[in-house]
Amino acid sequence: MTAQLIDGNALSQYLRGDVAARATALQARGVTPGLAVILVGDNPASQVYVRNKVKACADAGLHSVLEKHDATLNESALLARVQALNDDPTIHGILVQLPLPAHIDAQKVTEAISPAKDVDGFHIASAGALMTGMPGFWPCTPYGCMKMLESIGYDLRGKHAVVIGRSNIVGKPMALMLLQKNATVTVCHSATRDLKAQTLQADVIVAAVGKRNVLTADMVKPGAVVLDVGMNRDDDGKLCGDVDFAAIRGVASHITPVPGGVGPMTITMLLVNTLEAAERAAGVRS
Repeated sequence: MTAQLIDGNALSQYLRGDVAARATALQARGVTPGLAVILVGDNPASQVYVRNKVKACADAGLHSVLEKHDATLNESALLARVQALNDDPTIHGILVQLPLPAHIDAQKVTEAISPAKDVDGFHIASAGALMTGMPGFWPCTPYGCMKMLESIGYDLRGKHAVVIGRSNIVGKPMALMLLQKNATVTVCHSATRDLKAQTLQADVIVAAVGKRNVLTADMVKPGAVVLDVGMNRDDDGKLCGDVDFAAIRGVASHITPVPGGVGPMTITMLLVNTLEAAERAAGVRS
C-alpha cells in the first residue's frame, strides 16, 4: 500500500478561489472584507508568517492592514490599538501575531479582540462556541485539517480518531471538531503511558506536538489516515513534520506531506474566517 497524498497546496488554491468569488460578491454590496494584522517585535518567523498572510489577503481580494510595532511597545498601547480596530467598521478580522514580547500578557490581548473579529479563533468566546456547537470562529489549523478530511470524502461517524497533542491552538480544538463529526476521540499527550497502544486503534491520527518522528510506521494500523501538523527541521535542515513520512506512507491510506500539507491550509482558513466575519457584518451570514 502506498498512501495517497492530501495536497494542501491544491486544496488551498481551490478554497482561496471560493474566497475571492465571495469577496467580489460582497464588494458589489459595498463591503470589502478587511483583516488587520499586528506584529510586535522582529521575530524572524513571525515576520515571514505575517508577510504570507498579507500577501494571501491581497491575492484573494481582501483588504489588509499591517501594523508593525517595536518590541518595546507597552501592553496598554497594544490594547488601545486592538480597541481602535474593534471600533473600525472597515476591519472585520483582527490578528495579533504570537508570540508577543514577555512583558505583554498574550491572553489579555487575545481576550481584548472582539469575538466578532476573532478570526484566529483563540478568544474564550470562540472556544466556548466550538465546545457547545454554536456559530463562531474555528482555530485555523485544525479547521484546515477538517477541510482536508472533507476533501477526500472521509466520513468520521463512528471512526476512532487519535489526536497527539493538547494545545489550545491545535490539539484541544481538533478533538472538539472531530467530536462534532461523530468520531470517537482519544487525546494523547506527554503523560500518555503507551502512545503506540492508542494510535494502533486509530482510523485517523492527527500529530501536533512539534517533535520529529513522534509517530512511526509500527504505530499506525494499515489504512489509517494520518494528518501531520508538525513543522520541524531534520538533520539536513530540511522541513519535516511530526511523523516518519516515508515509512508511514507504506502503511496509511492517506497522509499529508510537510511541507505542502496542513501548512498552506492554516492561512487559507484565516481568509475563510475573515470573509465569514465580513459576511456576518453585512448580514449575508447569520
